[in-house]
Amino acid sequence: MIEFIFILPIATGLMTLALPATLGRIVLLVTALLHLQLTIMSWMGRLVPTFSDYFSASPEGLLILMVTSFIFVCISLYSFSYMQETDIENKPLFICCMLLFLGTMSMVTLSDHPIVLWIAIEATTLVSAPLIFIHRSKAALEATWKYVLICSVGIALALLGYFFITLAMDLGNIDAPMTFTSLNTVATQLDPLWLKVGFIFVIIGFGTKMGLAPMHTWLPDAHSQAPSPASALLSGALLNCAFLGIYKTHVLMCIAGLGEFSGNLLIGFGLISMMVGAIFIIGQADYKRMLAYSSIKNMGIIAFGVGIGGFALYGAFLHIIHHSLLKSSLFLSAGNILLGFGTKQVQRIGGIIRHLPRTYIAFFAGFIGISGMPPFGMFISEMIIMVGAFQEHRYISVALFLLALTLVGAGVGRIFMSMSYGETSKKLLVKEKTIRLLPSYALLLASIALCIWMPDIVHTTILNSIKIIGGITHV
Repeated sequence: MIEFIFILPIATGLMTLALPATLGRIVLLVTALLHLQLTIMSWMGRLVPTFSDYFSASPEGLLILMVTSFIFVCISLYSFSYMQETDIENKPLFICCMLLFLGTMSMVTLSDHPIVLWIAIEATTLVSAPLIFIHRSKAALEATWKYVLICSVGIALALLGYFFITLAMDLGNIDAPMTFTSLNTVATQLDPLWLKVGFIFVIIGFGTKMGLAPMHTWLPDAHSQAPSPASALLSGALLNCAFLGIYKTHVLMCIAGLGEFSGNLLIGFGLISMMVGAIFIIGQADYKRMLAYSSIKNMGIIAFGVGIGGFALYGAFLHIIHHSLLKSSLFLSAGNILLGFGTKQVQRIGGIIRHLPRTYIAFFAGFIGISGMPPFGMFISEMIIMVGAFQEHRYISVALFLLALTLVGAGVGRIFMSMSYGETSKKLLVKEKTIRLLPSYALLLASIALCIWMPDIVHTTILNSIKIIGGITHV
């Protein structure tokens, strides 16, 4: 049964609380590999849902599940060494929460019932909060409370949005199961007014968890204070899960004939997020916060592409894949830098190319990729989104899109140059280890490989995810 994909990490996560940290690290890595195997089996159609009223293997859900599972394997391998060299006191709790985090995110990707989806997204907040507070500093405590409170309020608004969608069913005298699959079949009969109200609450609610501006305020603090493996998961996987809640509701809006309304909202939030992320990256003093603001910008790009639709919709899904790969790699490289220099302050770090040469290669490649330059996939996804926007005659939007990309490139470039080639008086605390470098390289190579050769199953999954709302049927 396909539900075993999220049952496995939840069960093993709870089990690791009673295990010593050494054995727990092995369980973490083995569970990650088994989870990837189950995910591949679900892609091949060998796993089907037992509770079909609540779970299904939707194309967009399977795509995000595969991305999540792959980056979790890389993060688990990194964590195997990271936990030995860092000052995390309660390592069993860290391992437990990482596995529970994987389980709840997997549940999000497989949920077909709106309320189950909401429960799963709320659960990701609860199980990931201890990861942010794991170092038990004052700043970590503040970031954790901000994360829990802001995201919980946002997700409560999303629940209210689903109540309004239920009201749209009642006013239309519709007797159908409360699943996204069933709602899509009766979408044209739903009351349009309450459907619009419901979507507004959903995009604000899940947009908070996705990191869309101006609801993004929790994200820089949380990503900065969490250990690097957790930051990689927060940025590379969790934000995609929140997007999934918005996207499934946007699909319902499009089928109901309200796609222009929801699309314009997504474009607006997308452009605001891009500009906010770009502006705050400039002059950023903390390199992990810089990466967090980059995530806000990239979530804006995804929302913008989905709002434009058509050809840009394909680019948005490509962007999801490549952003997850590249940003996870960058956060792992940031973890190596933090271990080596013992600080997150840009001004106190210099000469990475000399002190951490192999980390520098991954850091440099990640900088090239996240800046939207070839040979990495974000260059292709951003070009596709801009072409799609031109096809829809969104010229002003494209101008703002390019302005945000330019600002980000300048801001990230300044920080990268300072850290890589500047001078520092600090001595290296921890030397590089191959096991902490391999995951970053694997994630970067995956992005390059997907530019050179896109597997048919990935390409078909993207097309199946977007064709229902008028996306391209071939490319």
